[in-house]
Amino acid sequence: MKPDYRDIIFNIKDQEGFLSSALEAFSFQYENNKVYRDFVNKLRIDKNSICSLENIPFMPIEFFRNHNILSGDPHFVKIFESSRTTGSVPSRHLIKDISLYEESFLRAFNLFYGNPSEYFILALLPSYVEREGSSLVYMVDRLIKESNYPPAGFYKDNINELIDTINNSPKSGRKILLLGVSYALLDIAEKLPVDLSGAIVMETGGMKGKRKEITRQELHSFLKSRFGTGSIHSEYGMTELLSQAYSKADGVFYCPPWMKVLIRDPLDPLTIYNEPGVTGGINIIDLANINSCVFIATGDLGRIRKDGGFEVLGRFDNSDIRGCNLMAV
Repeated sequence: MKPDYRDIIFNIKDQEGFLSSALEAFSFQYENNKVYRDFVNKLRIDKNSICSLENIPFMPIEFFRNHNILSGDPHFVKIFESSRTTGSVPSRHLIKDISLYEESFLRAFNLFYGNPSEYFILALLPSYVEREGSSLVYMVDRLIKESNYPPAGFYKDNINELIDTINNSPKSGRKILLLGVSYALLDIAEKLPVDLSGAIVMETGGMKGKRKEITRQELHSFLKSRFGTGSIHSEYGMTELLSQAYSKADGVFYCPPWMKVLIRDPLDPLTIYNEPGVTGGINIIDLANINSCVFIATGDLGRIRKDGGFEVLGRFDNSDIRGCNLMAV
């Protein structure tokens, strides 16, 4: 890629700029990423025919479970690994340039929420902290460091300590951001409800086998009633990505300018729906993923809204529903 690729993607101003960067990324990855090139060739797609986002081939996310997905030389500096359920093979995201991930999540956080130094960040991510290689823990740890506020930090499963920290924190003028995995937030809401009416509560999804899955609407409704908040925020990210989308209310997510969601036909993965409101598989273009794979077909079901936001409605295989009930799809 061009030496200034990073400057280009993080300064995209419009759809034309995104399309240009995406097509350049496709050409680069076809030439330099063997796994992706083999995938495109097996589909018998002529690389020279790619001229729009809709006809770019999206690689199934499952490839990260049994392939080393790298563009260019095989050198990498870090591995992010997904959580695993019994008998499952985790995804492994090989990271060649950790600073690219850092720039992506810091820019996105600033875009949606402002400077981390404005926040008192508390993280309740027990199932992530307990294992190595979580990209979410890496991101939140860096945000906490950027906040430069000593009471901030990870609280694993010590709910009482977390509540005491919130209640006894000095009046710093900072906004409280409580970020947690769904089941851990439910634990607080059920056992020790606390007044968080002036705080941002952000769920990162997932019951991780700790609780029965419920819909996102049910989760948010219960958390709002127990915390006294008007809305529950959400973060949509995954091990295989270097960018995140955020929702500030009602489970409607928005992407930073270098990330885009498209919806594919569940029965024909090469067909992209252009009209909003249609349910299908979520495809993601993450331009920050230039060193692995920019174009990923996820296992999530969703739909695009007219305003460009998107909703996550469930999963294809019903084995790892992310805060949703497939019966509602």
